[in-house]
Amino acid sequence: MAKNLKQYFPLVWERNEILSEIGRKKELEEKFDSWTAEQQEEFLNRCTGVKGHKMLRDSFFKELMNPDRHADRMNDFLSCMLGQKVKVLHELPADSTRIADESSLVIMDIVVQLEDGSIANLEMQRVGYLFPGQRSACYSADLLLRQYKRIRSEKKKKFSYLDIKNVYTIVLFEKSPKEFKNFPDVWYHYFEQSSDTGIRLELLQKYLFIPLDIFRKSQHNKEEDRRDAWLTFFSEDDPEHLAGFIERHPEFREMYDEAYMICRNIEEVMDMFSEELYELDKNTVQYMIDEMQDTIDEQKETIDEQKDIIDKQNQVLNQTLNKSIRKIIMLQRKNQLPEEEIRREIMEEYHLTEEEVKRYFE
Repeated sequence: MAKNLKQYFPLVWERNEILSEIGRKKELEEKFDSWTAEQQEEFLNRCTGVKGHKMLRDSFFKELMNPDRHADRMNDFLSCMLGQKVKVLHELPADSTRIADESSLVIMDIVVQLEDGSIANLEMQRVGYLFPGQRSACYSADLLLRQYKRIRSEKKKKFSYLDIKNVYTIVLFEKSPKEFKNFPDVWYHYFEQSSDTGIRLELLQKYLFIPLDIFRKSQHNKEEDRRDAWLTFFSEDDPEHLAGFIERHPEFREMYDEAYMICRNIEEVMDMFSEELYELDKNTVQYMIDEMQDTIDEQKETIDEQKDIIDKQNQVLNQTLNKSIRKIIMLQRKNQLPEEEIRREIMEEYHLTEEEVKRYFE
């Protein structure tokens, strides 16, 4: 089996070629040097085929699965996921009166209208705990309201609630929430509303949750159908497993070719990797804050006995926050963002006042 993917994809760079390209521009060299040794190695391994690319990443997914340019791919993917033949008419704007917490990490958010008028929202999530059931319900409600407003505006007096079609919220988790760990042999979880009496009403909101980490653990080189093949494409990065996958499913080769063509632009792929590191760091901070806050909330029940512990945890929380904000400032300065834009981003992201943010720039 192949040690790396270059023998399958001749476009893949050699390590010395990448380092040479980086060395041609001072700003690329500075960006590369700002990464840790581990991050540098991860970047080089991905671009040289030592490891496969993460196809869930925002930039790759936008290029490879764009509904307007690659409708056949999206049709096939959604048909496999929903278990019925569907056809994408067009992509819808992703922005609306979104209720969700925008500080959470959403790797990919794509909204499409299907041939029968239904709407499908595809969410690509790296960290599952950031996308609980409550957030899924808000996204679904947002889609339903958006469809209602659009159809009512189009049909005016001829509008009927029967014109409203299903809305599907499909979430792929790279790292699934803890609730899914109780089902180690299941990686398709479908939800819809039902009655305790058996009466059937069409309540329109459907959900499909797919924990890719559980799928990978159970299904290496054992895809049973095309639906599983799509999940392998989005979740697998081991070169030996990928080599076997490509041999079994050569129809996916074209998308890998396109991904490595993107990587021929070193400046672009370094920007993508930097953004990924930034989001990961921000996400880690949010995770630590949430975890510590949960602990603090539990300890409030016995606050008299636990006061010293809570004070120490708050101190650690503040130290972690301060360190992470300074790290983000340093990273964004490396990315040559204006100071004012960095200040504004920190204020919005961490809900700080201008005076509170000012001390980080002193």
